[in-house]
Amino acid sequence: MKLSILDQAPISKNQTPQEALQASMKLAQAAEELGYTRFWVAEHHDLPGLASSAPEVILGYIGANTNKIRIGSGAVLLPHYKPYKIAEVYNMLATLFPDRIDVGIGRAPGGSAEATEALNDQFLQQVWNMPSLVEELLHFLHRDFPSDHKFAKLTAAPVPEVPPVPWLLGTSKKSALLAAKNGMAYAFGQFMSDNVGSEIIQEYRKNFQRRSPEHSPSVLLTVSAYCAETTEKAHEIALSSLIWSISKGRGEASGVPSIEEAKDYPLSEKEKEQLEIMKRNMIIGTPSEVKERLIQMKDQYNVDEIMIVTITYSPEDKIQSYRLIAKEIRDK
Repeated sequence: MKLSILDQAPISKNQTPQEALQASMKLAQAAEELGYTRFWVAEHHDLPGLASSAPEVILGYIGANTNKIRIGSGAVLLPHYKPYKIAEVYNMLATLFPDRIDVGIGRAPGGSAEATEALNDQFLQQVWNMPSLVEELLHFLHRDFPSDHKFAKLTAAPVPEVPPVPWLLGTSKKSALLAAKNGMAYAFGQFMSDNVGSEIIQEYRKNFQRRSPEHSPSVLLTVSAYCAETTEKAHEIALSSLIWSISKGRGEASGVPSIEEAKDYPLSEKEKEQLEIMKRNMIIGTPSEVKERLIQMKDQYNVDEIMIVTITYSPEDKIQSYRLIAKEIRDK
């Protein structure tokens, strides 16, 4: 089973943003050593506790400090930008780090309404234009505009020997069909979805259209997972992320709390119910427990790869979680 990592560059309460970004780079180094397939960085704007506003910048940092692991965006929020600029940025990365770059595309705003307006005052219109934006980006990446197109002679330089691999990220049938229509690889965000992902992925496979003979359907599933030597410890390290989510819902702007702070955080009855609901959308346990659940999900969703997102207070707990999962999958 292929395993990969999605990182959001979370900032713990005891960290500066610089330290959080350094921790993301060290996590990518650990992922490479542990045999993970790819390491993606999310894009978020004006969200307290996250340092991932410009994934293309940190990818340069990560690429320069790793050697072979695939790196990419998870995702570039395309409605904020012009496809030509995204093609230039990711072609530049693919030139610097040959045959290692993925460009994951999404259409969410990725932040507050104010941040969305500051980035692009035509965001909603661009969301409606998402199919044409995706098509234009693909033409720039593959250099295959029709000869009579207005951009036919325009190059997104520098042109790498191996183009970035485009992925479409989503949680809906609409995103799956858009990926299928354009012959793109598809990443389904199960960790942030209540939709029936297996049916959506089936629609993607059924409707996939090859851009060229070598293209075939490719799907990964993104899940939230926490692993430790004991089930109790796994629940402890997951609690920081859970309480952080609840505190953000209250409008409390702060970083990821420590396990001790999370245990002492006062919860209403409604918030306790919310916490249990959130847990049901996570994988939490020992290596064998996590492995069993990952295999179940791989089979249930019919995917080629599972991408894991893990947010902990301690960078060491996060790396250890990924280490235990990789070892269990590899050795058993």
